[in-house]
Amino acid sequence: MRFDLLKSDKKSSARAGFIETDHGKIETPIFMPVGTAGTVKGVHLKDLKEDVNADIILGNTYHLYLRPGLKIIEEAGGLHRFNGWDRPILTDSGGYQVYSLTDRRKLTPEGVTFQSHIDGSRHLFSPEAVIDIQRIIGADIIMAFDECTPYPCDYNYAKKSLDITHDWLKRCIARFDESESKYGYQQSLFPIVQGSIFRDLRKISAETIASHNADGNAIGGLSVGEPHELMYEMTELVCGILPKDKPRYLMGVGTPENILESIALGIDMFDCVMPTRNGRNGMLFTKNGIINIKNKKWEADFSPIDSEGTSFVDHQYSKAYLRHLFVAKEMLGGMIASLHNLSFYLWLVRESRQHIIEGDFNNWKTIMVKQVSQRL
Repeated sequence: MRFDLLKSDKKSSARAGFIETDHGKIETPIFMPVGTAGTVKGVHLKDLKEDVNADIILGNTYHLYLRPGLKIIEEAGGLHRFNGWDRPILTDSGGYQVYSLTDRRKLTPEGVTFQSHIDGSRHLFSPEAVIDIQRIIGADIIMAFDECTPYPCDYNYAKKSLDITHDWLKRCIARFDESESKYGYQQSLFPIVQGSIFRDLRKISAETIASHNADGNAIGGLSVGEPHELMYEMTELVCGILPKDKPRYLMGVGTPENILESIALGIDMFDCVMPTRNGRNGMLFTKNGIINIKNKKWEADFSPIDSEGTSFVDHQYSKAYLRHLFVAKEMLGGMIASLHNLSFYLWLVRESRQHIIEGDFNNWKTIMVKQVSQRL
C-alpha cells in the first residue's frame, strides 16, 4: 500500500491525498460505506460503483467469520470474488463487536471467548486468530485486534485495557509478518490507538502505534457516547503524534458535522453505519440540513430530495414520493434513502478534498458545519 499527500490546508490540519492498493486507488479524505456481512444493506454493487462511486467498502471479521463462514469465503477465493466487489475492501477486526457483547464474552490476555449472537456457539478470538481470519477474508486493509473501551470508563480499566491492546498488537504484527496473503495481492495491517478519553493514555498509545511504522494507523474507542468536544480533543491530540506520511482512519465516525470537523483535524478515512441505518428509518442528510422524510410537512412537497444535487437520486424522486414509500412501508423507500445518504457522504468528502486543493477548506467547512447539522 502506498500513501501520497497531495495538498495540506494552511488554516487547519486537513489534507488531500491518495491511497493505492492492488485493487485500486482511493482519494482521501474518504468515507467508506459499511458492508458488515459482505453487503452494504439495501444497495446494489452496481449503484455503489456507478452512482455513489465508492472507492472502498468495509467488511466485518466477526460477522463474516460466523456467517457465511471461512470455508465458503476461502473456497470462493476471498471476499472480493465472493461478493463481486473489485475495488479495495477494509475489514474491521471484530474488536468493536466483541466490545458490544459484554453479556456474552470473557476477555483475558490470551484473547476473547464469546458466544455467537446467531446460535450461542462459543468461539475464541485471539490476535493470531483474527489475523488468520482476515487473511482468509482477503481485504486490502486489515485491522489489528483491540479492545474498544466503553464511555464512561474508569481510568484504571482504560489503562489495563490499553496494555492488553498493545500486547495484542505485537502478536498481530508477528502473525502478520510470518503469514502471507492467500490470493496473490498485498494486504496492509493498521494498528489502532485506544486510551478512552484520557490524554496521557491516548498519547502513550499514539506513540506506541507510531513506533511500529505500519502502512496506516487507526483511532478507535471514540464516538461511543462521549461528548463531541472530547472526541475532537482526543482526535487532535492523536493526529499530532501519528506520522504525517501515513493515512489516519477515525473508526465509526459519524455525522456530516463530525466528518467535516475531523477532516480539519487531520483525519483521512471514515466509516459509519449512519447513512444506511438512518436512511432505512427515514432520515436524510442534505447540503442544507437533516430531513425526517416521514413528517407530514413533506406530504405534498414535490421538490427534489436535495435541490443542491448532491446525489444522483435527487432529481429522480420527490420528497412527497419518498414519504409515500415510507408511509406505505415499501422497501424501496429505505433503498432510495440509503443510496441518497451514501451519495451525500461521498459528495461531502469529495467537496472537502476539492476545497483543500483549492486552499479555502477552512472557510467552507465553517459554513457547511452549520448547514448540514440543522433540522429542516
